Formats: sequence, structure tokens, C-alpha cells
Amino acid sequence: MNPSEVLRIVDAIHRDKKIDKEIVFQAIESALVSASRKYHSEDAEVVINIDRKDGTISGHIDGVPMDPEETVGRIGAQTAKQVIIQKIREAERDALHEEYDDLIGQMVNGVVHRAEGGATIVTLDNVEAILPRSEQIPGESFHANDRVRAVVFEVRKQGSRVKVVLSRTNKRFVERLFEQEIPEIAENVIEIRNISREPGYRSKVAVDSSDQRVDCVGACVGVRGNRIKNIVDELAGERIDIVRWSENPQELITNALQPAEVEEVILCQMMGRAIVLVREDQLSLAIGRRGQNVRLASKLCGWDIEIMLREELEEQIDRAVTGFSSIEGITDEVAEQLVGEGFLSYDDLSVIETDALMEMGTYTEEQCEQIRDLAEQKAEQAEKAMEAERRRIRDEKPKDGGSAQ
Repeated sequence: MNPSEVLRIVDAIHRDKKIDKEIVFQAIESALVSASRKYHSEDAEVVINIDRKDGTISGHIDGVPMDPEETVGRIGAQTAKQVIIQKIREAERDALHEEYDDLIGQMVNGVVHRAEGGATIVTLDNVEAILPRSEQIPGESFHANDRVRAVVFEVRKQGSRVKVVLSRTNKRFVERLFEQEIPEIAENVIEIRNISREPGYRSKVAVDSSDQRVDCVGACVGVRGNRIKNIVDELAGERIDIVRWSENPQELITNALQPAEVEEVILCQMMGRAIVLVREDQLSLAIGRRGQNVRLASKLCGWDIEIMLREELEEQIDRAVTGFSSIEGITDEVAEQLVGEGFLSYDDLSVIETDALMEMGTYTEEQCEQIRDLAEQKAEQAEKAMEAERRRIRDEKPKDGGSAQ
């Protein structure tokens, strides 16, 4: 292996495998060191260097200079070649891992190669990726040669290979589709502030505009809904709610619960809870099918949203004040303070922070602990009473084939 040949090998590997030249030089040096130790002694201290400019090889064994011919010629070309190949493969794997690790959360396009145990194998530019069933939108299926878009979800080294996991259920996928379909987002005129998603069913996307002349909601929907339609089609019919962002939590929560009409939003800062009052005809719409609308709105806004009728809230307030006042050590004044901060049940009170309770009354830490314990006991009693009532109702129902008298 003369100097010019070394440089030619390094250059060829660099061009073909797209591996940095320095990594290739280090791989060859490492291979020569390994092969030299096998020829001389595994305990030998071997140092081999390749000049990066002219390809000249020099080395030392236990501090004694090696003859260049001995360095390469006597140590076994085959052994050196095997180590070089292994190092190059490792370097190639590392380069591939680094490339796709930088793409986590980004959109990639691929072609379906095959289905394998529920997962879909997707061919990307230079690697085969996996789209697990758990990362596919419910109800969708792929066939060989189908084109598929997804985001890179996870990248990890697996032996001599790189495993790339794709996702179509991650909320980043929705974000990337918006960037592709809506130029104002790609140009940073409109910003996606947050996304909450239940893949295949519904997503809420909060958007904001840095230009008052641009309507962020209208731009995302597009003329006659053409922009949002393209996104919905890619998401297998998933419903998309475009929510106008606001720094005001009350306004944001109101927007997030649309199409339901909200009467009032009461923020309970200490609990991180928002009590939303609606009319009776808006109750089911605000909650949504199986609680989906309020659940997604809660995730989008970062508040625990509870939907109520005004009458229900008034009843809960009266019940909570009466109940808290019955706990030893809690005065009517403190009970009203607790309710004003959004504590509406014994369960709520059982998890109150010590500092917060101490601020409401002249309590010691020990008294706070006692109040929490009593609240927890009352919560358990209330749960048992509710369970007994449910059993009573079940028992009173007519059995199959019978009739109520």
C-alpha cells in the first residue's frame, strides 16, 4: 500500500460513502494498529500515523520506529483489510445515524417496500425505515409501491445498522403538513403555537399571526377550505379545528372549545383549573363525543377544563362550602376562600399544597396534614356512598324478561 494508493482509497471511500476523510484515515490507522498487534504482540504499544497530505505511513512499536514496508507488508494485508472494512461500516453507520438523528421531527417521503407483522417497511433515500402499526393513523393501510409521508420519530443504532422509526400519529406530522400546505406558515407570517391531537379522529391547532393584515384562521382554511382539505385528506379524514391563539387564557379557552358557545370562563390559578359555564343546549357540544372536545381543548390550552351549567356550579359551591366547614379546623371564611380558588370537592382539598393552605389560615404544617387526612377520609366515604347508590339503582332495575310494576 504505497502513499498514492492510500490517498486514492481514502478519496474513493469519501466520495462513494460520503464519509469524512478524517474518519477514513483514522479507520485505516486503527486497522493497521490491530493487524500489527496480531503480528507482534497483543500487549505491544503500537502507534501508526498516515500523513494526511502525501499518504506516507509511519509507525512505532514500543517506541521503536517501524519500517514502512514492515508496517504494511508483514502484518497481513487480509487482516488489515477486514478491520478497515469493519471500521468503514461503523463510520458509515455513524454517519447515517447522525444524518437521520438531525431529521427527528422532520417530514420525509418514502416508498412502501413491504408489510411485516403489522408494520410497514418504507424505503427512504439511503435507508429502510419502519412505520410501526402504533404510529399509523387508525384505519389506514399501505401497499407495496405506495408513496408515504411521515415524520422521523426515533433513530437508534442497532448492531451494524441504523433503525429509523417513522410516525404519522405524532403531532409534529400535522405541523409539517401545515408548513407544506400553507405558505404563510413556511414564511413565518403565521405561527403554530400548539397542537393537541387524537390521531385519526380530531386535532386542534392553535395559530397566531405576526401580521395584523393576515387572518391566521382564514389563511389556514384557504379559499373554500382547499388548504385544510389537503391536510385532512392526508390524515385519512381526521377533523381539524383551527383555533385562534390568545395570550389571554380565558379567550384562548373560549376559542379552543368552539364550535360550542361559552358563557363564562373562571380561572382557578391554584388548581390549574378552568371552570367553563355554558348553556344547557351547548353542554354536549362543548364536551364533545366521549369528552373529546374538552379533552383536546385542555391539552391545547394547558388548563384542566371543566364544563358546567351555572346551576351546577352554584350547587357545587354551596355543597363544598358546607362540606369544608364541617372539617375540624376550617372556618366558614377559609371554606369560602378554598372554593374561590377552585377547590370544589374533598378530593381537591386532600391534595392542596401545605404552603397554600397555610396562607389561607393560621395553620401549622401538622394542622395542614390533619386537614388533608380528614378530607381524604371524607372523599373515601363519599365514594363508598356513591357506589352504594349505584348498586341500589342497579338492583331496582327490572331483570331481563321482567317488567317494572
